[in-house]
Amino acid sequence: MDIAVLWLLITAALVLFMTPGLAFFYGGLVKSKSVISMMMLSFGSIGVVGVLWILFGFNQAYVDGSDADWIPRVLGNPFSDFGLQDAAKAAFAGEDGSGVVMASAIFGATFAIITVALVSGAIADRARFWPWMLFAALFATLVYFPVASWVFAFDATGDFTGWVNKLDETFGYSTGTIDFAGGTAVHINAGAAALALALVLGKRKVGFSKEEAQPHNVPLVLIGAAILWFGWFGFNGGAAIADGQVGLIFVNTMVCPAAALVGWIVVEHFKEGKPTAVGAASGIVAGLVAITPSCANLTPIWAIVLGLVAGAVCAFAIELKYKIGVDDTLDVVGIHLVAGVIGTLYLGFFAIDTGLFTGGNLEQLVVQAIPAFSIMAYSFIVAFILGTVIEKTIGFRAKEEDEIAGIDLVLHGEGYAI
Repeated sequence: MDIAVLWLLITAALVLFMTPGLAFFYGGLVKSKSVISMMMLSFGSIGVVGVLWILFGFNQAYVDGSDADWIPRVLGNPFSDFGLQDAAKAAFAGEDGSGVVMASAIFGATFAIITVALVSGAIADRARFWPWMLFAALFATLVYFPVASWVFAFDATGDFTGWVNKLDETFGYSTGTIDFAGGTAVHINAGAAALALALVLGKRKVGFSKEEAQPHNVPLVLIGAAILWFGWFGFNGGAAIADGQVGLIFVNTMVCPAAALVGWIVVEHFKEGKPTAVGAASGIVAGLVAITPSCANLTPIWAIVLGLVAGAVCAFAIELKYKIGVDDTLDVVGIHLVAGVIGTLYLGFFAIDTGLFTGGNLEQLVVQAIPAFSIMAYSFIVAFILGTVIEKTIGFRAKEEDEIAGIDLVLHGEGYAI
């Protein structure tokens, strides 16, 4: 078996496991009467996004971005091989390279699934299941799949062809954008969409305060964080092409979240008087998000600094929702959007050989900022429109009495109304 195929399949399995881990993480943070509903939003994403990715998402996301026609350049080409029929026949016939194509399809599917699932944390305790499934399908098709083509699309030679990776050629910069594992396509994308949905659905009837927002199961949160960290080695390492590169990625994927954990609980200690287990778990996730775009392009020292910064900043950022009145229930914006932006822009200062302070190159910061803020704006606008249309037509939000009584029993016929 081709070692590249084997590596992609192993890391794909790790990344797929991250979505159940996210369900545990999110499920432990909510009230006991909505834990099943919360976890079902993640598992529902596996179903709908996994199917759509195989039908047309893979082709839409990995289309050759050098196509002269602006439509496939922006939206991809979803019907180039519908249902992977041609790819499957090539794999069955044992054609050269067919194994890598199929393994890449599975690896990419896991990224699409968890990106959509991440968004659900912003609307916990009040979102209906079937409207969420509709949103997940539309968001994947109109936002994640095209954005993935901007960041990850490649041609037959393996060269990246999406516009994000062509900024140096387009504008004559001396260096190109770095986003090794999806800081823009996954975390900034999901965080911006989460902000949009939080605005569309509005605040919860009960639970929107620091006193009321206590997690019902802290051990479940820690289990979820542990699974996410474990799977993230596949998330960051799956695209590695050399032993040295994957070694560096694994070191950074270990040390940055560790430092972020420390950064978060130090802030907690001075703010609240004590460090919390939920804070430690949240710090881990903030560090994982921050290192995603930069895992192959930082020395471990600068990865540690990134973790400390991301953990500390996100510990403050999650408090903003109470000041501005935006009910981002599980802090998708405060962690994924904020840490995603930090990790993406940080490369502009400290990327090996090309950052401002490591290579004297200001242009690295410029080519990091353009896709970060472009994808943020695109995701927010489309998600806001989709969420608004769904809410105004079939209704996205659960009834007030159902929110208060417990949406697990109302929506799924399971769980406890406590």
